[in-house]
Amino acid sequence: MRVELSRTIVRRHPWEPRMRRRGFVEIVCCAPAWSLPASAQQRSTVRHIGVFLGLATGPEDPGASEVLRPLKASMEEAGWTEGRNLRLDIRFGGGDLGKINVAADELVALSPELIYATGLPPVQALRQRTRTVPIVFSLVADPVGFGLISSLSRPGGNITGFVVWDLSIGGKWMQLLQEIAPGLRRIGVMYNPDTAPYAPPLIASARSSAARNIAVVECHTRNDREIEAAASSLAGEASGGLLIIPEPFTNANRDRIIAQCERFRLPALNPVFGAASRGALISYTYDFNAMMRQPASYINRILRGESPGNLPVQAPTKYVLSVNLKVARGLSLNVPPALLGLADQVIE
Repeated sequence: MRVELSRTIVRRHPWEPRMRRRGFVEIVCCAPAWSLPASAQQRSTVRHIGVFLGLATGPEDPGASEVLRPLKASMEEAGWTEGRNLRLDIRFGGGDLGKINVAADELVALSPELIYATGLPPVQALRQRTRTVPIVFSLVADPVGFGLISSLSRPGGNITGFVVWDLSIGGKWMQLLQEIAPGLRRIGVMYNPDTAPYAPPLIASARSSAARNIAVVECHTRNDREIEAAASSLAGEASGGLLIIPEPFTNANRDRIIAQCERFRLPALNPVFGAASRGALISYTYDFNAMMRQPASYINRILRGESPGNLPVQAPTKYVLSVNLKVARGLSLNVPPALLGLADQVIE
């Protein structure tokens, strides 16, 4: 379903300061300088980095430009311009593990000075292939839990980057869904346990914020059939709703999930990027453009000689609350004025 954006309200969100992870402060350690490949040490005029986009299918995919545009702009601000002193080799995963593994092989074989990767599967694939090429990631939820780094404050090794949120954000998601749809009595939490092992703390946080008269159930979904079955089951219950956990499976199936929520008239909070604009009722997630600009700072610092192991993993600097009034009207929901006043984006 295509939804036209006719009104957008942007303001600093009052919850934003509380959503930042405490302790994400940059540190400078007296460790030996990171040993870059020989090509980096030669300080050639044109520096060579790889870019690995996990979900984009190719250069024509709109998702690719959504990542590359702010990244390149931020890199230019740091003094790096493609075609002048920077060479980019870009590969695409398309959300397919087979393609991701092939792309990882290709990038490592090119011997770049650094690789920037979006999403967990590409970073995992790269880590299996190199422990020497510096890797900067974004759009990863739990890098410690997945064994990518030693700790958030001091990653160690060749990997660092930017997480998508504090795992306590599940409580905010649950609060918002109850506020926009106060009649809910049963809320399903949808995710694929095979691709989101970090889900338990998010679910625990959501449960802690659920009203006592609301049953919270886990909806494990691994394919289209299970997405439809979960939505149908919740619709069969009185006052059912849905909270989607953003992870590789639900990210790749964003539009299918939105379509099933529309089909079964389920109020849903979907924090997957772009969900509200595509027809989800409400979303609360990181500001994508700001998130895509952040990695340039670490890429710049590593190209200038710093060690990725000494650069602490950072959280988003801005969150965005989006409300789709057209969807709310279709569900016969009256959005509280106070909630609209807090929204950064209102879609009518």
